[in-house]
Amino acid sequence: MSRISVRGIAVASATAVTTVGAVVGVASGSEPTAAAAQPVADATSLDTIVDGQQTNAQVASLTEQVQSQQAAADAAAKQAAEQAARKKAAADAAKKKAEAEAKAEQQKQEAASRDEQRQSLSTLSSGDYSVSGIQAMAQQIIGNEQQYECFSWIVSHESGWNYQATNASSGAYGLVQALPGSKMASAGADWRTNPATQIKWGLGYMNDRYHSPCGAQQFWEANGWY
Repeated sequence: MSRISVRGIAVASATAVTTVGAVVGVASGSEPTAAAAQPVADATSLDTIVDGQQTNAQVASLTEQVQSQQAAADAAAKQAAEQAARKKAAADAAKKKAEAEAKAEQQKQEAASRDEQRQSLSTLSSGDYSVSGIQAMAQQIIGNEQQYECFSWIVSHESGWNYQATNASSGAYGLVQALPGSKMASAGADWRTNPATQIKWGLGYMNDRYHSPCGAQQFWEANGWY
């Protein structure tokens, strides 16, 4: 009769049981703990990667939006600056044009004034010392018709338009009867012989003392002198 080792049977039986258990575990859907832990760790890593990629995409999108908005703001600022520069250039050009036109007008007026003065001097130096000639001088020198009429009224009462009229008692002299006559030297050294010099001095006196020839006439009418 053959002898069988009990120990061998026990080891074989243990091995068979372990094997069968593993097979049964696989058949029933159960796996050892170490085997089940590994797929869970892999799934967690995949989720982290996906979340990271989504975050990066969002950051990139926001960055692109910010850059786009900044570019739009820069473009708007540049356009506004260009418009402001164009407006300033237009304003400067308009100002220069206005200044040039004003200068040209001033030069034109000055030229006309010089022509008028030359004509006036020509008339004043014509040597026509008749009453009508002296009155024409006065009209040119005074200019304003109303003031000339008042000036003429005074001269008519003082000297009758005689530029050499002399008051024997007082020494008053000339068209406006300056007292003394030498006062008229402030208007010209030829005050004795030039009616224009006497008219200029008399007009200045009336303007300074009575504000105008008409003011002088009002005072004369009230007081009999001026």
